[in-house]
Amino acid sequence: MEISGSIRQILASKGSDVSTTTPETLVFEALTLMGEKNIGALVVMEGPTVVGVFSERDYSRKVILQGKTSRSTRVGEILSRPAISIAPDDSIEECMARMTLNRIRHLPVLDGDSLVGLVSIGDVVNWIMRAQRHAIQQLTGYLSGQYPA
Repeated sequence: MEISGSIRQILASKGSDVSTTTPETLVFEALTLMGEKNIGALVVMEGPTVVGVFSERDYSRKVILQGKTSRSTRVGEILSRPAISIAPDDSIEECMARMTLNRIRHLPVLDGDSLVGLVSIGDVVNWIMRAQRHAIQQLTGYLSGQYPA
């Protein structure tokens, strides 16, 4: 099944609210924010510029496993840099390819230099599941003589 659609369509479906932090923020504070919002990553900003992404994976691999503490480590010391991003008009297939190639689960969405959203692997999976349900409904309608549905 070919996967159609753009990142703009995912953002229209899920919303474009993005939680951010700064490189100076303590990891503990960033983790607290992530817990409050039930999210797995924060976009790290220096002023209007996206400089990276801080994720649960960064915490587990670069704080816990290296013997650091979240109350004394700054986000800027461990965030994933450079920020790998995607544009609103890029395809969902391109998004999946970029995530797979770079072994990442979150992509900031940049329109030029402006942050307009964040797409996670969960967002992509949800999009694909909805597309598959729609395709199945169309095929079922066609086979039962109710096409077009």
